[in-house]
Amino acid sequence: MDELRSGLNKPSHFRLGLAMWSHSNWQESVYGHGIKQAERLARYATIFNTVEGNTSFYATPAQQTVMNWHSATPDDFRFTFKLPHTITHQKLLQYCGQELKDFFQVMAPLIDKTGIWKIQLPAHFGPENLPVLAQFLNQVPQGLTYGVEVKHAAFFAKGEAERALNRLLIDKKVNRIIMDSRPLFALPPSNAAIIDAHKKKPRVPVHAIATANHPVVRFIGQADDAVTRLAQQGASALSKDNDAFFDNWLAQLPQWLTEGREPYLFIHTPDNETAPELAIRLYQKLRSQIATHIQLAEINLLEKKPEETSPQMGLSW
Repeated sequence: MDELRSGLNKPSHFRLGLAMWSHSNWQESVYGHGIKQAERLARYATIFNTVEGNTSFYATPAQQTVMNWHSATPDDFRFTFKLPHTITHQKLLQYCGQELKDFFQVMAPLIDKTGIWKIQLPAHFGPENLPVLAQFLNQVPQGLTYGVEVKHAAFFAKGEAERALNRLLIDKKVNRIIMDSRPLFALPPSNAAIIDAHKKKPRVPVHAIATANHPVVRFIGQADDAVTRLAQQGASALSKDNDAFFDNWLAQLPQWLTEGREPYLFIHTPDNETAPELAIRLYQKLRSQIATHIQLAEINLLEKKPEETSPQMGLSW
């Protein structure tokens, strides 16, 4: 196991992960035969070196759960946890000192393994609320790395509101989380997963700006089966596939790496069933693009069926 974890989890300038570490449809590609649900995080962490911890948005986990997550992951693994919605959405970052204290007290065992603490703000949090955000960034525990995700249209209009937001984040050394949902919205609403994703994911322009040293990109790709099916049907709405949309990042991510930044890339699909395969394929494209400048580890999913696969995963330099 130690040898396996010498791959992507070695200290590097790049972090790749998914929207979750537990999915019932990843048994063949990620987990393998005999892996129990409680063991999924440990297996996931032999392939990817970060993950989106969205469960903290809905409820603060139990102390024992936090300890279990810590023990399941190697030292160089990095979680990214959303602050609870009671802080970001219900109280809109105001009068939440006790909630903030309680949350970080529970999460304290994972402080050293959390790369980004994510402040996801609702769509109605607009330019007039920037002073509140500034005050909140002074209130949160200092010395940690934060990321802010906004959805208000004014923050994507390249006007004074967006410039003010970027100035604030740069001044506070806080990362602006970048959502790339172009592949998702290139798909027609042809099944329940896509329809649901269209409702929940923001359709905002992609502004690839690094306001601090850990830019975060959330790439909402197309499910492989949907791409194949729609292509066979000749769907005109499917103007580009995942690779075509990702080509922009083949230039931007290497630029951040050469600047000494440590970008985080999270790969989603509407139902996340084929997200691991998509993540590996896009990662291999990135490796090929920058191989002459920066060496990234080679990572692989399981290639055999669970019953034919050894307990270890394929991961090597």
